[in-house]
Amino acid sequence: MTMMTFLTAPRRLPQAIVLVSAAILFTVNVFEYGFGYLPCQLCLYQRLPWWIALGIGCVALMTDGKRRDLATLLSILALIAIAVGAGIGFYHAGVEYKFWAGPSGCSGTQELSGGLAAAIQSVSEGPKGPSCGEPAWTLFGVSMAGYNFLVSLIVVVIGGLAAKKRLRTA
Repeated sequence: MTMMTFLTAPRRLPQAIVLVSAAILFTVNVFEYGFGYLPCQLCLYQRLPWWIALGIGCVALMTDGKRRDLATLLSILALIAIAVGAGIGFYHAGVEYKFWAGPSGCSGTQELSGGLAAAIQSVSEGPKGPSCGEPAWTLFGVSMAGYNFLVSLIVVVIGGLAAKKRLRTA
């Protein structure tokens, strides 16, 4: 069975959601802790839908044998969470490509006036994370936020088709 067949098989929808969510979260943590790419605030927001989808997917997986209808509903909810993540990824990629401004608290650096006030402020607030407007890593000109958008969109479309087939056979 190929990976595409596995992901589009209606009976495998909860497993596919769990597998893809876990793979995404594993990958971003390897980038952060293994390679030292610190996430900005929008990067952290993009992880939340994957965590939600992973949790909902695990519950769907546990209920799939006894309550297929409930497992399908839970899978659809997980896909909705991933769709929200696609929206966050799209927004973040737009910030990185300077299509629009990012949130004010995500600059990565802060203007300090100098002297004692600057020293107190820097100690009390701790280190600043990276800027949301500067991609930490790119491949073929696409940032991690761009890849998150693309992968999320593909998962939602393929998962939606599998959910549709699953609803027909219920």
